[in-house]
Amino acid sequence: MVRELLKELVETHGLTGYETEAGKVVEKYFKPYSDEIKLDKMGSLAAIKRGRTENPKKIMLAAHMDEIGLMVKKIDENGFVSFTNVGGVDQRTLLTQEVTIHGKKDLFGIIGSKPPHILEASERKKSVKMEDMLIDVGLSKEEAEKYIAIGDPITIKRRMLNLQNDMVAGKALDDRAGVAVMYECLRELRKMHHDCDVYAVATVQEEVGYRGAVPAAFAISPDIGIAIDVGFGSTLELPKDETSDLGKGPAIGFGANIHPKVYERLTEVAKEYNIPWQQEVYPGATGTDAWGMQVTRCGVATGLLSIPLRYMHTSVETIQIDDIKNAGKLLAYFIVSLNGEDLEGMLCY
Repeated sequence: MVRELLKELVETHGLTGYETEAGKVVEKYFKPYSDEIKLDKMGSLAAIKRGRTENPKKIMLAAHMDEIGLMVKKIDENGFVSFTNVGGVDQRTLLTQEVTIHGKKDLFGIIGSKPPHILEASERKKSVKMEDMLIDVGLSKEEAEKYIAIGDPITIKRRMLNLQNDMVAGKALDDRAGVAVMYECLRELRKMHHDCDVYAVATVQEEVGYRGAVPAAFAISPDIGIAIDVGFGSTLELPKDETSDLGKGPAIGFGANIHPKVYERLTEVAKEYNIPWQQEVYPGATGTDAWGMQVTRCGVATGLLSIPLRYMHTSVETIQIDDIKNAGKLLAYFIVSLNGEDLEGMLCY
């Protein structure tokens, strides 16, 4: 089921600020395991699973469903489309990509480049800048303007690929892998008794500054907030102390953005239930929804789980499915571990 959800989410378009279609997919999969679905004014979707006590405490899980992408900037006299980035796009990966321009109707295009045969020697040594790239949709200026307008969103056209060793690759796994973790958590919780109300929130606009998590957390006012995002997966060229290995479980974050008692309980639960886990150290901002949740209202005790991911912010982001399943299981057992707990006492320094 998690692979099915992940494939549908990854292949659905949901550029930052345009997450509606991704939200529909999330609702379809989350609804059977939730007591209530709420959509806020910014577009973040919260699946609520009620606890079994009076006046329950609230746990907020947050994973962003938006993806990085592009936006139409200009249509030139020959019908070629200039564009800019939305979020931290790695422009080195853009040349020769297939894209979809979401205008009055979806138009497919390609990001072309000069053939290498006619490049100057100096050009061959340099990356092409985004402002020098153009999208070819095969139309004249007049025809293109019937369907495309300045500001239309553009996404990379990419299918999810199944690799060996239970790994998958595709676009927007940052952070639809995190959304899949929440799905796994909700499925686990249906078999368990839990006191706390659980809010599994697929947030919007994280890629441009945690903008969905802040108002969602303000409205929910959770006692504990846990962000689920992706972290740097280990590859040969990356420092070992700044990465996590695929297939060895989620990385539990620790640092200034993380409440030490939440970190402590997550690690205790992982050890108790033999769930594989790794450690991820953050001396400052985590660059995730945890940063937005932590300072909402009077402050929220936050935690962070990261799914190891290779090739971040490209169209071939790569993860291992077992890491998603283990992260979902860890969250579910963490929530159950809070049964009968005085959270004010637990969270005091």
